[in-house]
Amino acid sequence: MERTLSLPGLDGKPVVVDTVRIEALLAADPAMAAATLLQAARRGHPHAQTWLGQLYLDGRGVPRDAGEACYWFRRAAHAGLPMAMNMLGRCHDHGWGTPVDYTLAAIWYRRAGEAGSDWGCYNYAHLLDQGRGVPRDTAAAIAWFERAAAMGHGRAMHFLGSCYERGHGVPRDRARAIELYRHAAATGDYRGLCSWASVLCERGEIDAALACLRRAVAQAPAHYLRALARTLEAAAHATLRDFGLRIAAQLDAAAPPSAARETG
Repeated sequence: MERTLSLPGLDGKPVVVDTVRIEALLAADPAMAAATLLQAARRGHPHAQTWLGQLYLDGRGVPRDAGEACYWFRRAAHAGLPMAMNMLGRCHDHGWGTPVDYTLAAIWYRRAGEAGSDWGCYNYAHLLDQGRGVPRDTAAAIAWFERAAAMGHGRAMHFLGSCYERGHGVPRDRARAIELYRHAAATGDYRGLCSWASVLCERGEIDAALACLRRAVAQAPAHYLRALARTLEAAAHATLRDFGLRIAAQLDAAAPPSAARETG
């Protein structure tokens, strides 16, 4: 989001706040913060509209309403805000408040990327790679992933690393893959952290690998952690196997009984 935002104060006069303060307002009183953002959004402030769209999408300070989210993202996107363009693309991509339309998703992702959104570049690259909404074009997809990675997008760096490791759309280049995994891990991307941990394990740097894995576990979704746990449980090093078992146990403890992992 924009670093600063002019919002109407309680006396009607504008108050300039930054994103940290907005997050603090949301933490303290989500409903009040949402109401304040709504005032600015109605006055045509595209950054407030984008904030508000995200609040409706998350159900934070307002009832969850994908239709309202899409409405505000659309207004901000048409005002030229790159982040809103990307989010409008996601609405069309996932059917959030609007029918799924991959062609429109591709249009908005590309516009977002061309306007400087790293997420827009990344999401457009995926549509190109998969042939959704646009003709499949792996070479173009790689170029857009490279563009996102150059902007510091960790997930794009990791995906490119996997492309170089597998030879997907590019010649196989293990050294290039490892370098991309290292950079992705440095951004904090959980996939990058896990792939870099794998490289460290190959080098015998088990403690450093575990440190990366702990950072990844703190942010990765459950379905990813399930797969990670299974991989670690089959590792050659006992410390890694134990860590995988701990991840699985934590997931089982957090899951409803019907969703618990099968053990036999």
